[in-house]
Amino acid sequence: MAHLTAHGLLDLVLDDGSFESWDEPVDHSGLDAGYRQELAAAAERAGTDESVLTGRGLMRGRPVAVVVNEFRFLAGSIGQAAAARIVSAVRRATAEGIPVLATTASGGTRMQEGTPAFVQMVDITRAIMDHRAAGLPYLIYLRHPTTGGVFASWGSLAHVTVAEPGALIGFLGPKVYELLEGKPFPPGVQTAENLADRGIIDAVVLPDELPLMIDRALGLLVDPPTASTRDRRAGATGRPLRTAWESIQITRGPQRAGVREVLRYGSDATVRLQGTEKGERDSAMIVALARIDGQPCVVIGQDRTTQTRLKPMGPAALREARRGMRLANELGLPLVSFIDTPGAELSPRAEEGAVAGEIARCISWMSTMKVPTVSVLLGQGCGGGALALLPADVVIAAENAWLSPLPPEGASAIVHGDLDHAAEMAGAQRVGALDLHANGTVHHVVPEPPGDTAEAFARAVAAEVAAQLVGLRSR
Repeated sequence: MAHLTAHGLLDLVLDDGSFESWDEPVDHSGLDAGYRQELAAAAERAGTDESVLTGRGLMRGRPVAVVVNEFRFLAGSIGQAAAARIVSAVRRATAEGIPVLATTASGGTRMQEGTPAFVQMVDITRAIMDHRAAGLPYLIYLRHPTTGGVFASWGSLAHVTVAEPGALIGFLGPKVYELLEGKPFPPGVQTAENLADRGIIDAVVLPDELPLMIDRALGLLVDPPTASTRDRRAGATGRPLRTAWESIQITRGPQRAGVREVLRYGSDATVRLQGTEKGERDSAMIVALARIDGQPCVVIGQDRTTQTRLKPMGPAALREARRGMRLANELGLPLVSFIDTPGAELSPRAEEGAVAGEIARCISWMSTMKVPTVSVLLGQGCGGGALALLPADVVIAAENAWLSPLPPEGASAIVHGDLDHAAEMAGAQRVGALDLHANGTVHHVVPEPPGDTAEAFARAVAAEVAAQLVGLRSR
C-alpha cells in the first residue's frame, strides 16, 4: 500500500485552499557541515524543510491546527527544530481555542542530535497536556511506521487515536530490538490491528476514510447541540403493569433492546472508543462519543449482548468506563451512562484485577463529575457492577428495569436456602423501576407499553436522555 506524504495528508483532510503554514524557516547555520548536507539531501528527497509541518486549516469549515510528520525526511525523526515546531503549533492552537489534528510517521528521536533532541519529548508532552487541560480536542492518526520517542510522547496522548492499516507501531523498532537482543521481535505484536484489539488505540482507519472519521469526531466535540427529532413518552407512574419478577424476565430476554439499540436508533452520530489505552479491553463496556437526539455527549454503557456467564463484566470494563468519565470532564461534554448488567465478574482473576476497587472508583467519579450527568437504568441492574454507573444528576429508568444488590435467585439462596423464592424476593426487595421512582432513586420512568418494539423503545429512551440534558444545560 502506498503511504501518503505530509502534503498528501493535508490535501486529503483539509478543505481545498484552506491550509496556512505556521512554520518559520529552519536555521542550520550552527550545525556541522556533514549534518547540514544530510539535512539538505533529506529536504530535497522529502519536499519539506523538516520532518514536521504545522499550520492551520479548515476541516469541513471548522478551524483546526495540524501537525504532520513526513517520514521521507530522515525517517520522520524529531530533532530540536521539529520539536520546537510541534510545541509552537500546539501552544498556538491552545491560545486560539481550536482542536489539534496530528499524524505521525517516525522512527523517533533524531539520533544525529542525541540527548538535546531526546529531552524535547518533555516539552511536547507538556504543551499537549496544557491543550487538553484547556478542554480542547486532540486527535491523532498513527501512520507506518510510528516508533520510539514519537509513540512515547505525542503519539500516545490524544483523546481519540486511530491508525493506518498494517502500520508498524511500537516503542522499540524491531530492527533495533533484533540487533540488541540477537533475535527477531515476535511478529504481529507491533501492528495497528493488534493494538486496536488490545485496547491501546481506538480503531484502524483507511486513509480514504479518515476525513469522514475526523468530521464525525469534530462534529461531536466541537459542533453545538441540535434540535430533538424523537418523541418523548410521558413518565410512567402509579401501579406497575407487571410484577417485579415478570419485568426481570423481560430484561433477560434475547430480544431486549440495549445500549447498542439506543445508539443505533437514538444517536445521530457515534464514534466508538476502544479500551483503556493501557493494554486492556473488555467488550462488556461501550465507550463512545455520541450525539443522542441532537445532544453531544460521552456515552459509557454496559453491553448486554457481550456479557455471559462464561464472560461476565470484568474490572477492565470499569476502567474503560472511567476513561469515558475522564474524557467527559476534560472536554466539557455531558456524560450519559447506561446500566444493563447481570453482575460484575466474581473470580480470582477479577479480585486480583481490583474489581471492588474499580466499582468504588467508578462510584466516586460518577458522584463528583464536573459536567452534567444522566444515568439510564436500561435493563438488568445487578450488584455493584450496576451501582458503579448509577450516580448522576438525573437517573432515568425503563419501566421494566430493576436494581438489586444480588440477582433475586441469590437473595433467595441467602434468605431461604434455596432458589425457589426468587420471585417473592424480587417483590419484597422493591427492585422495580416504579418502586425506585417512589423512593427517589430514579427521577423519571420511561414507559414500556405492550407491543413496544426495540426501535421505538430506543428512540424514546434517547428522547428522554436528550430532554434531561437540555434541562441540565439550562440550569
